[in-house]
Amino acid sequence: MAETTQIHPDKVRAYLATDYRLGHTLQDIVLTIGQHSKRLAALFADKVVHCGAFLTAYNPQGNAQPNAANEQGHAELGGKLQALGLQIIEGSGSEVGSDWPAEKSYFALGLSLETAKAIGTHFEQDAIVWAGADAVAQLILLR
Repeated sequence: MAETTQIHPDKVRAYLATDYRLGHTLQDIVLTIGQHSKRLAALFADKVVHCGAFLTAYNPQGNAQPNAANEQGHAELGGKLQALGLQIIEGSGSEVGSDWPAEKSYFALGLSLETAKAIGTHFEQDAIVWAGADAVAQLILLR
């Protein structure tokens, strides 16, 4: 995580406390920042990839947007990831106990850190979540 950021500390705290969920079933993989995920490691091995990124286009820079704008951004993000030929898993990010609504997201298998950062920046996000071969979710601040 970057040492200096333009992002308000309360937002960073919320991003760190968020559960990043891959899928919409009882079999979901839930990523927690800074923690190794055995299930993510198994997914990486099964899909023969060594990294992945959790991305959203919802609420650029943490500013609430109308649902239609969020849905449009989500569709554009999905199209961009598919155009890269990546396997994606739809999911959502939400902080337990928060009034902030869950944000639709994608987990892109095999997406490099640099490309993930570029996509997050394109969609004006404060941060992305990325995991390397160690399957530890990392919060990557973008501004």
